Amino acid sequence: MNIRFYNAKILRIKDKSFEVQEGELWVKGNEICYIGDGSDQEKIYQALEMPVILWDREIDAKGNLLMPGFKNAHTHSGMTFLRSLADDLPLQEWLFEKVFPKEGQLVAEDLYWLTALANLEYLTSGITAQFDMYYFQDQVAKACVDMGFRVVQTSGLNNFGGTVEELEEKYLKFNGYHELSSYILGFHAEYTTSKELMEGVAGLVQKYKAPMFVHNSETKLETDECRQRYGMSPTQLFEQMGMYEFGGGGYHCVWFDEQDIDIFAKRGLSAVTNPGSNAKLASGIAPINQMLQRGVNLAIGTDGPASNNCLDMFKEMFLVSSLAKLKDMDAAVLDANDVLYMATAGGAKAMGLSQCDRLEVGKKADLILIDLQQPNMQPVNNLTKNLVYSGSKQNVKLTMINGVILYENQCFHVNMDIDEIYQKANQIVARMN
Repeated sequence: MNIRFYNAKILRIKDKSFEVQEGELWVKGNEICYIGDGSDQEKIYQALEMPVILWDREIDAKGNLLMPGFKNAHTHSGMTFLRSLADDLPLQEWLFEKVFPKEGQLVAEDLYWLTALANLEYLTSGITAQFDMYYFQDQVAKACVDMGFRVVQTSGLNNFGGTVEELEEKYLKFNGYHELSSYILGFHAEYTTSKELMEGVAGLVQKYKAPMFVHNSETKLETDECRQRYGMSPTQLFEQMGMYEFGGGGYHCVWFDEQDIDIFAKRGLSAVTNPGSNAKLASGIAPINQMLQRGVNLAIGTDGPASNNCLDMFKEMFLVSSLAKLKDMDAAVLDANDVLYMATAGGAKAMGLSQCDRLEVGKKADLILIDLQQPNMQPVNNLTKNLVYSGSKQNVKLTMINGVILYENQCFHVNMDIDEIYQKANQIVARMN
């Protein structure tokens, strides 16, 4: 479709800073083809080698804000079925006594509906891509492609399921599955995975010269036990095994020491922070400021809806900022613009989505429209800081992925029956013991 947005404020990312431009943004097919004030249309048409663009829609933004969509850089979308079923427990007990037994009852079709449910929530929060680690990945990919949602997957390979051969098969399959689908090598975590399996993953990293992601130093117990087993932290172990030679990163990265941060900075790795989950499970607060000062790429994830329990990037941005300030006991330690960058371009970098990181001509049209005509966004003393400190899902008027509007004015346009998605999710829960 060809869609013209006009009378818009447009949030542009220049290096790692933001600027607001007033004017128009045009989408041709699945790409942005123009950003400007609209006064040079004849030159634009000449550059596009067409006499005129026939618009499928022309949308008056009414002074509201167009910006890049948020990137949810770590989640387990299918865990929607566990929302509010396993709360108020420490991580190890939560995982081994509550989560794993329930997950053992899942069947492949369940993940189609449970992922679809998560995608609906992502759309309401302005999230245009998810970095998912979960089971039955064929169904995850199918649900996302059927809905038009962008998905990057990685493996949850561990001692309880999966093989290195299956990981390689998925890596090859889902990187050629659909333009909305991609795949990054990975495994669940050091504490759930044998050295033999980790060596297999390291072999694939070397074979394909590919990045790798894993849960890393989420809890003090995890990190201490790794040191007892191997005499080093998880990051140092992965580095020694050659897993980080070609990039990638880790989820959580709470219990990092200086050597861990050195490795991430040296290798150009991405640390994906998950403040809602880490706070709820009392896992700790990641050293965000220290990593930022060392030039580590930072991204934000919601984690799964069993450990969060909502999939809301606005909440996560506020928590990233406030918890970093609390950890260092310094209200000036982290600027809101740095947090907004993490939620957009930083996440895109971690996920390998270089064509979806910002609003520029030639980039994919993954964008959102933010309603500024709401009391929580007024007055506009500082627009970007409003987004981080007072922004809310209620401000998301429109979410577009790959040039297609999937959510607008609280209505979904995903070619699926929304009531059926809700019904299926509840049936899955009712079926379990």
